[in-house]
Amino acid sequence: MTKPNETLPQVGIVMGSDSDWPVMQEAAKALQEFGIEIEVGVVSAHRMPDEMIAYGQQAHARGIKVIIAGAGGAAHLPGMLASVTPLPVIGVPVPLKYLDGMDSLLSIVQMPAGVPVATVSIGGARNAGLLAARILGAGSGDQAAALQDKMVAFQEDLANQARAKGERLLAKFQAATDTSV
Repeated sequence: MTKPNETLPQVGIVMGSDSDWPVMQEAAKALQEFGIEIEVGVVSAHRMPDEMIAYGQQAHARGIKVIIAGAGGAAHLPGMLASVTPLPVIGVPVPLKYLDGMDSLLSIVQMPAGVPVATVSIGGARNAGLLAARILGAGSGDQAAALQDKMVAFQEDLANQARAKGERLLAKFQAATDTSV
């Protein structure tokens, strides 16, 4: 696993292949925006099952609080990790050439009772990162309170962006329909 610095990571971002990184890097970016330490790595459920199981079993002992797992195709990684870890697992369906990720979505979301995986949209790694930030912010203590404050500010910024878009659209509409000239 790789870490951006020497501080212990709280979120593990893993994927079945390095080809999933273009999608999964959005989770990393979102978490880094909130100042959350991460680790990233490849732990393929099919090509390296022993390492995948070890990762899931050992993550909580290393200080990881949430695992984000991205996978395409059969997408067994999130569910298999959820079966061997006590931590919350967020599954990211990675779109592939065929079926546009629908197969991955259905594989990740259809888990048996007792093995939960929170699932985001196809390619929704950014939302996975934001959900992990919210999970960490739901705790108690100074770090959780700071994350809650950052999330409130983030949500206010989103609302302001949406308002600005609405104002621009209204101005365009009014300019296009203005017949008083």
